[in-house]
Amino acid sequence: MSEREELGNGDLLQHRCRRFIKEATLKRLDCIVGTRPNFVKIAPIIRALLRREGFAVRLVHTGQHYDVALNAVFFDELGIPDPDVNLEVGSGTHTEQTARIMLALESVLTNDRPDMLIVVGDVNSTLAATLVASKMLIPVAHVEAGLRSNDRAMPEEVNRIVTDSLCDLLLTTERSASDNLLREGARPERIGFVGNVMIDTLHACLERAVPAGRTFDEIGAGVVASRAEKSGYGFVTLHRPSNVDDEAQLRGLIEALCEITHAIPLLFAVHPRTRAKMEAAGLGRLFEDGRLLATPPLSYLRSLGLMREARLVITDSGGIQEETTALGVPCLTVRDNTERPITIAEGTNTLVGTSPAALKEAAADVLVNGGKCGRVPELWDGNAAERIVDHVRTFLAFR
Repeated sequence: MSEREELGNGDLLQHRCRRFIKEATLKRLDCIVGTRPNFVKIAPIIRALLRREGFAVRLVHTGQHYDVALNAVFFDELGIPDPDVNLEVGSGTHTEQTARIMLALESVLTNDRPDMLIVVGDVNSTLAATLVASKMLIPVAHVEAGLRSNDRAMPEEVNRIVTDSLCDLLLTTERSASDNLLREGARPERIGFVGNVMIDTLHACLERAVPAGRTFDEIGAGVVASRAEKSGYGFVTLHRPSNVDDEAQLRGLIEALCEITHAIPLLFAVHPRTRAKMEAAGLGRLFEDGRLLATPPLSYLRSLGLMREARLVITDSGGIQEETTALGVPCLTVRDNTERPITIAEGTNTLVGTSPAALKEAAADVLVNGGKCGRVPELWDGNAAERIVDHVRTFLAFR
C-alpha cells in the first residue's frame, strides 16, 4: 500500500509536513574514524546517539588504516554500521596523510554540512578533521581530550595539543586531563569529565571475547598452548617508532622478549610497521624456537581474550594501558613517558622505559611477585558514551 493510499490526501500532507519538520530539527553529527583504536572508541558513542531522539549520525572513515579485511572484522565485532563515507586516503608520511584527509574531507563537509563533528583519540585523522571543521566554523567535540605525554617527539602529542586548542567541546577520560586543559587556557565550560569510552566497549564485548586457548589452537600453536596451561603466557604489542624504527633498539627488545620466554611463552601480535622493520633487520630467526610466537594483527575480540587471560602484557600502546587497567592485568609499558598517568597512579601499568634490560627485570618481577593490582579509575564504568551524548546535546542546545 502506498503512503497516499494508507493516509489519504489530507492526512498525507500533514504527515509529510511533520516528517519534514522533524528532519529539519535533527542535529546532524559526523563521527570521524581513521584507525582501529578509533573504531573501539566510536562504537558506543554511535550506539548512544542512535538511542536518543534528535540526532542524525553519519560515520566518516578516512581510511587511515586501510586493511579492508581486518577493518571489516572490527566493524562486525563492534557492531558498527558500515561507514557512510570512506575517504580511502591510505598510507604516507604524517604530512601527506593529514593533507589528503583534509582535502577529501573538506569536499564532504562542503557538500553536506553537519552541525558538529565528533573526533576521538590522537591520530592524524583526528587532527585533520579538526583543522578542516575549524576553518569551516563547524564545532568539534574531542573525545579523549587533555591527555599529555609532554613529549613533542611523539606525533600523537602534536595532534593532541593542536586538536584541543581548536575544539569547542573537550571530553576527558581522567581528571588530570581536565587539569592539563585548564593549565593550557581552555575555558572550564568547554571541558566535560566523562570517563573512558574505550571501557564501554570492553564491558560490551567481554562476554564475547575469544578464549586464549581457542586462539592458540586456531593459529596452530598447540605446543605453546600446552606450556601456557602450566606457566601462563604474556601478550605483546610494539609499534611506536621509538621502539621499532632503530634497528639496534628493535633487536635489543626482541632479544629481551626471547629471554623472557624462558620463563613464560609470549604471543606477539606484530604490527605491519614492526614486521617490516624486523624483516629488514633479519630478526626472523629469533622466532624459530617457537617460544616467542608471532602473529599478524588480531581482531578486537581475540586481543581482548588474550589480554584478559594473560599473566602480563608488554606494550607501547596507549589504549592497551587502559584496557589492562580495566581488566586488572599487569602491564609493562615500553616507553619513557605516558599520556595516561592514571593507569600508573591507580591502575596496573608500570612504565619501564625502553631499555631491554629494564624490560627483562620488570617482567621477572611480575612473574615472581604478581605485578600491580591497581583499581578501576573513576567513571570507567561502561557509561561514558551516555555522558558524552549528554554534553553534546547540551552544547548544541545552547548554540
